Amino acid sequence: MSKGATGLQAVILAGGKGTRLRPFTASFPKPLVPLGDTPVVEVLILRLIEFGITDVTMTLGHLAELMRAYFVHRAELTQKLNLHFVIEETPTGTAGSVSLVKNLNDTFLVMNGDLLTDLNFHDLVDFHRSKDAVLTIATRKREVKIDLGVLEYNENNEITNYHEKPETTYDVSMGVYVYEPKALEFIEPGKRLDLPDLVLKLIAAGERVCAFPTDCQWLDIGRPDDYARAQELFEEKRDSFVHV
Repeated sequence: MSKGATGLQAVILAGGKGTRLRPFTASFPKPLVPLGDTPVVEVLILRLIEFGITDVTMTLGHLAELMRAYFVHRAELTQKLNLHFVIEETPTGTAGSVSLVKNLNDTFLVMNGDLLTDLNFHDLVDFHRSKDAVLTIATRKREVKIDLGVLEYNENNEITNYHEKPETTYDVSMGVYVYEPKALEFIEPGKRLDLPDLVLKLIAAGERVCAFPTDCQWLDIGRPDDYARAQELFEEKRDSFVHV
């Protein structure tokens, strides 16, 4: 019987500058922005603990000293974890930073440190293994609204259609991934590589990369409007995200 995600290592990407969330993040790490009275990255860690994931490495860059200082004063949390930090001197991207983490010798999880979700990590890992994938990306449908009138016109510049503030639905990455160690062979240590580029390299090499569609609750708090929504959602449904 599968143990799902229990006992797996997790890498939390927490080194970005959070430019889309300025001015909040000008002198404050984005993963430490609060949901209620709890930093978003702590909410994420508590959820990992709930699924038996206690070996956690955080990759740090921007304001790394503040991130480390926060956890020094959270002994009640860190005593439940085997928590490590890796500090990037120069940014190496959302895939490149994973190569800095030691001893990733078995299936492991990688996720952004600025997301709010009630994703079931057991289901994600079981799916990944059932597909024999080298990389699996958790995905969710996201409606994107364009707050402009969108025109269609022909070669004579005659307007043929007019869409006022159209909405389009996309399947988007949630910023949560399951890796096999083999994927690390495609990441050159010390070189910048973002996740989309890694995906394309794996596909070009004939490796299996899968999507795990889910309708779970999820928000990437990188934008002010999503952060505001995350605040509301966490207040309304806190027990959906944190049980520890």
